[in-house]
Parts: sequence; C-alpha cells; structure tokens
Amino acid sequence: KNNNLDTKNNPYNISTLNTNEFSNLCSSIRNQFIEIILENGGHFAGNLGVVELTASLLHVFNPIEDSIIWDVGHQSYIYKMLTGRADKLSTIRQFNGLSGFPKMDESPTDAFGTGHSSTALSAAMGIATAKKLNNNQSKTIALVGDGALTGGMAWEALNNMMSVNTNLLLIINDNHIGIDPNNGAIDKHLQNIENYAANIFQNFNIPYTGPIDGHNLSQLIPALEKSKKNHGPQILHVRTIKGKGYKPAEEQQTAFHATAKYVKINTSQSPKKKWQDVFGEELCNMALKNEKIVAITPAMPSGSGLINFMKKFPTRSFDVGIAEQHALTFAAGLATQGLVPFVNIYSTFLQRAYDQFIHDIALQNLPVVLAVDRAGLVGEDGPTHHGSFDIAYLLPIPNTIITAPANKAQFCHLLQAAQHTTGPFIIRYPKGNIDEDNAQEIKPIIIHKEGAINLIISVGEATNWTNRIDKKSFTHIQLLYIKPLDKQQIINLMRPYKNIIIVEDGSIIGGIGQYISSTANEYAMDATIHCLGIPDEFATHGSNSELYAHYKLSPEDIASYLI
Repeated sequence: KNNNLDTKNNPYNISTLNTNEFSNLCSSIRNQFIEIILENGGHFAGNLGVVELTASLLHVFNPIEDSIIWDVGHQSYIYKMLTGRADKLSTIRQFNGLSGFPKMDESPTDAFGTGHSSTALSAAMGIATAKKLNNNQSKTIALVGDGALTGGMAWEALNNMMSVNTNLLLIINDNHIGIDPNNGAIDKHLQNIENYAANIFQNFNIPYTGPIDGHNLSQLIPALEKSKKNHGPQILHVRTIKGKGYKPAEEQQTAFHATAKYVKINTSQSPKKKWQDVFGEELCNMALKNEKIVAITPAMPSGSGLINFMKKFPTRSFDVGIAEQHALTFAAGLATQGLVPFVNIYSTFLQRAYDQFIHDIALQNLPVVLAVDRAGLVGEDGPTHHGSFDIAYLLPIPNTIITAPANKAQFCHLLQAAQHTTGPFIIRYPKGNIDEDNAQEIKPIIIHKEGAINLIISVGEATNWTNRIDKKSFTHIQLLYIKPLDKQQIINLMRPYKNIIIVEDGSIIGGIGQYISSTANEYAMDATIHCLGIPDEFATHGSNSELYAHYKLSPEDIASYLI
C-alpha cells in the first residue's frame, strides 16, 4: 500500500484509512472539488467521475515509485488534490497557478505531461521499458479514457504492448463520453464487451479484467491490489459516470465538461456570440444552397459549433473521433469526388495532422477547407492548447491559402469564398467572443494617416489589439490574406514608412513578421522593422489579457514601439 506518499503537504494519509474513512474521504474530496471549481472554473465533470478511482489508485500504489500517467490529463484534478496540491486547487489554470493538466515540473508525482489525447499509453510503455532495462520492478500505470481509444496512437501502442512485455497496467476509464458523446465501433464494442467470448484486448493477447464499477470501492481496491501483484502487461476496464455526485453534471455531461470562472451575469444583455457559433450558423446557411458542402470534426461537435449542422445535415457531417490524421485524409478523399469538405479543427490539434495536410491535401492541391479554431493564445488551457504555431508551420507549404479574419463580416466573407476554392484554403480564428459590429467592412482594415512615419501591419486577433491603440500617429494595414502575399505590393505599401511594426497572434520565429522582414531585406528597404508576437517559448496559462500583457502584446505595448 501507499505508505510512502508524502503527507507533509498532504492531509490525506490514504493508506491508513478504513472502509468508512475512505468513503468519507471520497465524499469530502468530491464536495471540496465541486465548491472550488464551480467558483474558480476548470474541467469539471470528468474529474467528478474519477474520485473513487483516483483515491483507490493512491491507496494501492505509490506515485513517487509507480509512474502514473493520465491520458489528456484534464481529469487529473483529484489526483493533484491527493498528491499535495489541494491547497492550491483554487489557482488551477490561473496565471502562475496550477496547470490544468499534468506537468512534470509541477510535482514529482506527475510522471508525464499530457494535454492531447491518446498519448499516455505510448509514454507509459516507454517509461515501463526503461524501468525493465534498469531492473526496476515498480508499476507503470496509464489511465486512458474510452474517448482516447478513438485515437489511432493508442492502438499503435496497443499493437506493441505485449511485444515489449513490461510491468504495465492500462486502466480504461470508460464513461461512454469524451466532450461530446462517443460514437463508432470502439464505443459499441466497449458498451457490449461482456457479450464477447474474447474481446478485442484479449485478441491482442493482453490479460484483461473487467468491466468493474469505478465508484464501488469494494470492487476497485481488490482489482487494483490484484493488478499490483501480477507483473507484465494488464488491462483493467473501469466504468465510471462523468459528473458523478453532482446531478446537473450527470444530466448535462457535455455542458459541464468544463466550467468558466464564476462571474455575475448582466441578464439585461444578450450573450455574445463566439467565433464557433458564427462558423456553425454560416456553414448551415451555405449548405442549404450548396449541396456539395460536407463538415468534419475530430470529436469536437460542440466546441467547433457544428452541433446544429450535424442535426440538419446528418448524412453530410462526420464526427470521426479523436483522429485528426484520418480527418484530413478523409477530407482529401471527399474532395477528389467533387465535394467541398470543411474540416473544423483546433490549431493545436492540427499539429497532429501536419503530414496529412502536406502530403495528402497540399501536395495534390485538393480543395479542402480548414476552419482552424483557437488560433493564437487560448488562455487558461495553457501551452498544450495555445494555437501559437499554425502560421509558422503552414506558411512554407505550397498551394496553400491562409487567411485570418478580425471580425464577423470578414469571417463570413471568407467562409463564402472558401467554398469555391480550387486548392487548400485555411481560415484561422481565435477563441472567444466575435466582434459583430455591422459597420465593419468585409475588406481588410486599412487606416491611412497622412504624413505618418509609423506603420503597423497586423494579423488576425492582433488587428483588434491594434485598433485599441489611442495614439493616431500611424498607418494601420491588416493582412486578411497571409498567403499568398504579393512581395512587390507589400514592399510598395511599406516604402513610405521609417518605423514598421508587424504584430501577429502567433510565433515570432517563422511567422509572417519574419517573412515580411526578410522580404524587406531582399528589396534593401531602409526602415526599422519590429516583429511582435509570441516569443521563443511555450506560452504559459492564464487569462488572455494577462498573457497579452506578459508577452508585451497589449495595445499599450504595441504603441510603445511608435516613434
């Protein structure tokens, strides 16, 4: 049992508790979690579903010796509370506070940092293999949700699990939902697994136990103790209820996947639309007129704004699970047959399908539209979710159109234009509320000041930062189209100015600022050029306003470069 768990900063000596005390601990932890997260915000329902599982895990295993890896990791809050961080839970996802995901430099009990799905088993196999080579007999444990099993990387690991033959325990946390309800063959198999003489895991020749009730301590603890005694690869299948113990979250699991920080709401004002809301509405309007439009999402129907589209056009919409690579190549295949696929994908998840975009879409110049949501800084989710790199990694790829709207009018215009594209078309846009000012024009924002020596060139959300600068001694040019970019035209626009500031909501290295600066050098321009954006580091977590200030991207910081 876990006699070595550091209790100096941890009031819960889990290994010494009797049955009643253990049950009381779970109730206490659940109530404490509900109170803190409803007030401060964070991932909610998934954590409520693993209270008993987490406590039982720490009752049986020692997280300092037995490496514990959480897949995705947003359900590790209870684990943080029980490994010495309960007093800091109110700071989770806040600037300089606890991360919303496992983080190796935050605690020695966080064996591996996770933030994207389906990675934990591969990491656990690496850790377990290294232990085997070092004659270390401790257990390595990967907790993987059933939603994560829709991702191909998990199956790549399962394919190798028996061949490496390590002391590895895979716990499947099966709650029958990711953020949105799961679908597909894997989900159906898990829900009917008792009816198979030999299930898919046994067909992989991996010893399997379950399914067991993930909220029943009398089942959980003996099963974990048995797995501790048994060496070699094992699977323990645990069924849990997402939102367990908080009725609204149990009944509305998607809505309570995460909660915002509590703020007093002014009920006299209508809620503002978010970028994904506009995307979903406009795509529905377009699809009524254009029967060739189809929509694809890798397991993010709610977050992408595609819920209504999927209801209205069920045969033209596809939730492919957490399978970003498949999503893009699937779209490529659709495009070869004359359809117009719109793939809604978060910037940080598009990274996972980089090869598919280059090899299967761009190389073949196929008309696939990528609606790249959550571009730029995304706030409290932090470095695993910031869309910092999309401009830098997409900019060099031939045949690609890259755009970045700053308001609703521009966004809708680009969506309309994209359906007629003859090649890859990317629309990148930020997280949060969209500017719906009807007075704004579709065209790029260009504000020319006669006699100005300062020029600010902006991209995406940075356009709105620039628009809030009080000083008026500069000309402002928005790049609605980041690529293709006419070099001669941009040089002609820049020549009258001595001081040029290029600001973007992405990485400085490899970004549009450095591209334009390099072009200016080619044309021997005599001007000082400042490139502003996200510096050469993984941006931390915190509110976007805090992060803009931290990375000197606030309107005041941009204005400080004016002369």
